[in-house]
Amino acid sequence: MRSEKDDIHLFNQSTAELPISEKHIRNIVQKLSQREGCSFRLLEIVFVDEEEIVRINKEYLNHNYITDIITFRYDENEQYENIEGTLYCCASRIKGQAHEFDTSESSEFNRVVIHGLLHLIGYEDQSEKTQQQMTEKEDLYLSLTT
Repeated sequence: MRSEKDDIHLFNQSTAELPISEKHIRNIVQKLSQREGCSFRLLEIVFVDEEEIVRINKEYLNHNYITDIITFRYDENEQYENIEGTLYCCASRIKGQAHEFDTSESSEFNRVVIHGLLHLIGYEDQSEKTQQQMTEKEDLYLSLTT
């Protein structure tokens, strides 16, 4: 359900070179929107360094550690239409995970963006069961967009 109102922006505030483009992110959003029956009105994907992700994590979530992504949804719509949100992604952490998991950096960046989008549409990963469901969805969208 991609609409003309989609407004997607990619920002790289990190020192890392990104193996993902705005065009590819738009493709991911389109596939996810179609399959999940949702739409995004405003989506910002912001790649930051470790210091910034820790600052955001402390300030908004009271966590003092590095993470790969923090997702904020801004709209108050309980439906899954015209979603507004920001994905803060730690580029160096994602690159490290790619090496940890023996996958390409491109694939890991895609997975993290997909993970954040899934959070925006209501998927959680707080339990083993929901983590498994999230991983299955990530794998599905990775297969559809590579």
